[in-house]
Amino acid sequence: MTSSPEYYTPQPYDPYAEDDGQGGWFNSDGYIPRQPQAHDVDAGYDYDSRTYPYQQRDDQPTYALRTVTEPAPAPEPGYHVPQSPEVGWDMAASPRRAWVSRAVLLCVLLVQAVLSLRLSNTAFQDEALYLAAGHAELAHLLHGTPLPVDYAAYFSGSPQLYPVLAAVVDGRFGLTGARLLSLAFMLGTTALLYSFTRRLFNERAALAGASLFAVVQSTVVMGYFATYDAPAVFLLALATWIVVRTDRAPAAAVLLAAPVAVLAVGVKYASGLYLPTIVVLALLTGWPHKGARAFWRMLLLALGIGALLAAGLCTTDLLAGVRQTTTDRSHGTDSAAFLLQRSTQWGGLMFLTAVGGALSYVRRGRMNESPLALRLTGPGRRRRALLGLVLCGTALLAPAYQMHLGTVVSLFKHVGFGLLFAAPMAGVGVTRLIGAHFRYPQLGIMLWTATLCLGISQADWRYGVWPDSTKMIKVVAPHVDRKGHYLASTPEVPVYYLRDRTSHRQWQGVFAMEYTDRRGRHRTGDAAYRSAVRDGEFDLIVLDGLTNPRVDAVVAGAVRGNPHYRLLADLPFRNSSGTGHYRIWTKAS
Repeated sequence: MTSSPEYYTPQPYDPYAEDDGQGGWFNSDGYIPRQPQAHDVDAGYDYDSRTYPYQQRDDQPTYALRTVTEPAPAPEPGYHVPQSPEVGWDMAASPRRAWVSRAVLLCVLLVQAVLSLRLSNTAFQDEALYLAAGHAELAHLLHGTPLPVDYAAYFSGSPQLYPVLAAVVDGRFGLTGARLLSLAFMLGTTALLYSFTRRLFNERAALAGASLFAVVQSTVVMGYFATYDAPAVFLLALATWIVVRTDRAPAAAVLLAAPVAVLAVGVKYASGLYLPTIVVLALLTGWPHKGARAFWRMLLLALGIGALLAAGLCTTDLLAGVRQTTTDRSHGTDSAAFLLQRSTQWGGLMFLTAVGGALSYVRRGRMNESPLALRLTGPGRRRRALLGLVLCGTALLAPAYQMHLGTVVSLFKHVGFGLLFAAPMAGVGVTRLIGAHFRYPQLGIMLWTATLCLGISQADWRYGVWPDSTKMIKVVAPHVDRKGHYLASTPEVPVYYLRDRTSHRQWQGVFAMEYTDRRGRHRTGDAAYRSAVRDGEFDLIVLDGLTNPRVDAVVAGAVRGNPHYRLLADLPFRNSSGTGHYRIWTKAS
């Protein structure tokens, strides 16, 4: 009896089937080598393995023949983002990062210098006053020449400090040299701002803050303005830098900032408004490293500044000037709404950026984008909030004080003092606006461009407020000597340009006057001007119609029809407000 072998219908290889311990699926068709069967032996068949080399396993189930469809491979992406190694997120300082940051800072300083150097005009009355006073003080110090007037009684800064320094430069290089001195101070201020902002936060915030500060109106104008504002703001920046830089040093090291801060007050008394901010920064910057011991650091700085201020006031005659120009200054008539509007125009955009940066910093203190920074513990929320409040609140001090005084005089410069302290938070605001890895650089560019355009237009307007006095000086020069008595809307300008022929004591301004007429009657105010002109007291009268239009009208009315005077010249000029003219009268011969 014969039997035929059983055949198995094969199926495709199932990759998910369990492997057989004997390797039964090694041929991928479900067969194993054929073994001799019992019925073959009983029937006497000669088993030949070459005829039927394979047999189906006894326990092999049967399956229906089917086709397995392989899934289509996913399309390859056009671009693969490479994995960034940890070294690419290194938070440590590196020479490359330092040099790149310094190169960008250099570009910022070049832009600031160009914006200031493009300004052009003759000496403003404040510039002329301080430079002429400096020359008088220098002659008094070197040769004992008596001072024409007591400058310390009404200057808002010590006449022995900046005016003397500026006079030395002016004597060598002229008005341009004195203005370049101010530019050097303002460039140094921006560099110091970058340095201590980098210490507080990081390079990106430092560059952003310095970039905004470099193009606002206050910085641009003070950078080419021969007054004591530029050295004062530089000294404040230097004192702040010392406080921030010595945060890890022994507590006594903070006393290095005390003489610098007091010198800033000596240069300009209004700088004292910002000393509390510097003292509080001594606490906030030292707290992360010293804890409660940072209070001693703050106390040391406060005592050091207080002691030096007391010594300065007791050993000099500056107290009268401090009272007249700062603490007991007469109030003006400008409204708070008007002053708020001006402050917003001149510094509002940068201040809002600083406020946004402070709020963002309080919400999230991490300043580094590295994943490693997630594991670091930064300053606490309370300290971050206090730091933002101190820096942004300082920008409001000058507008608030001038609202109290009711005057817009020098407000545009004082706004710049406050923006120096708000700039670090403004830098944080710009970095948060741009986002991590420069996600939205266009927003930062738009903000900086808007600040730049406002700064340029406002600086151009500010530098054109006063008229060009070149023609006026040429006309009056032949009529001025050491014996005459003169009246001018801005006597400081001819005194500066003609200081080799005249001095301050020979000139009368248009803001206050006392006069005793020929009948012995003492007069003040408008009556004094009328009486003096009627008596022919002045050898030369120069009016511009801008400085004090009301008094100019009084004087012009007194001159009209007066036989003592004749019109010497009527010189037209153009300024930011439109057109005007110098009217110059001299005594009739």
